[in-house]
Parts: sequence; structure tokens; C-alpha cells
Amino acid sequence: MPRKTPRQARSLATVSAIVEAAARILEERGHEGFSTNAVAEKAGVSVGSLYQYFPRKDALIGALILRQTMSLIRDAESAADQPTGQEALSALIAPCVHQQLERPALARLLDYEEARLPLDAETEQVKRRFFELTRDALLRPDMPAQPDIDVAARDVVAIVKGMIDAAGEHGEEDRNGLTLRVKRAVIGYLKAGSDGG
Repeated sequence: MPRKTPRQARSLATVSAIVEAAARILEERGHEGFSTNAVAEKAGVSVGSLYQYFPRKDALIGALILRQTMSLIRDAESAADQPTGQEALSALIAPCVHQQLERPALARLLDYEEARLPLDAETEQVKRRFFELTRDALLRPDMPAQPDIDVAARDVVAIVKGMIDAAGEHGEEDRNGLTLRVKRAVIGYLKAGSDGG
């Protein structure tokens, strides 16, 4: 998270430019080329201005993780408006696939960083929201009943994340095919859980 919270439009634009510059540096140069100097230059700001908001590289990466996670949740929120559990599940999976395959190099680097860094409270809250949306989808009447809905929701989130991350690592580009495979895996898991199998 930024050291200083931007309030004015100009400050918000500066922070947004810095975070996007960080994303581009990570994509273009990887961890080896990622430095506050490179990010400041790419964003068109002084290093001093960058440090006003982000005192170290990890703060920049944390802001980038939060930005990507919040964007994912904004798209996933449409699951709550879907009439069936199956449609809600699709509305949860599709933005995950999109985000992973839209900027695959960035997604893979952020997956690594997310595992390495302690997440701030805001990012944890956003991740919690994804779990809640998943849980709500699984509770819909058209979905197979589960013996423990919280365990099932956690497992579904893990299946979705694991399959999509693996597809990103292998350079997959077929969004529709991946979305269908993930949904099939999740439905198979849910049906087995409701059968006690």
C-alpha cells in the first residue's frame, strides 16, 4: 500500500502511473530489471516523488497485487447477479482466466510475489470477497449440495487458481477452452462431494 494516501486527482493519477509503470517493468524486464529508478523513469516521475507513495519495491508490488485483485473482484461481482449457480460459477471463473491470459508474464510474476509477500489487510479483504462470492454460488439451488460449504468453497477457489496458474505457466491462450475445463473440474468435484464419493 502507498505510504501516503493520494486524495487529489493529480496525486491519484501519479500513483496510477507509477503502479502501471511497475507492471510494465516487471513484464518487460522481470525481477532482475525491476528497480524504483526504472519504475520512476517509466512513469515520468522523480524517484523522490515515487518514494512519497512507495518507500520500497515491495510496497510497489503490493499495490500492484491489490490493483489486479480489485479489478478481478469488480468483474467477479457479476456472479452475484446471475440467476443460477452454474452461471454464477462461470461469472467467477471467466475473469480469473481473462486476467491470467491477458497479461500472462505479469500474472505469473505476481503469483510468485503474492506467495512471498505478506498481504495487507485490504488485499486480504478482497480475497475474502472472492471466497464469499464462490460460497454464495455453491449455495444456489441448482448446485450439488455439499457436506461442508466452507471447505467446498475453499477447494473450488484452489481448483480455479491452480488450473489457471498452470495454464499461464504453459503459455495457454485459449480462454474459452480453459474456462470450460476449469468449470468441468469444479462441477466434477462438486458432484463427487454431494455423492459422498
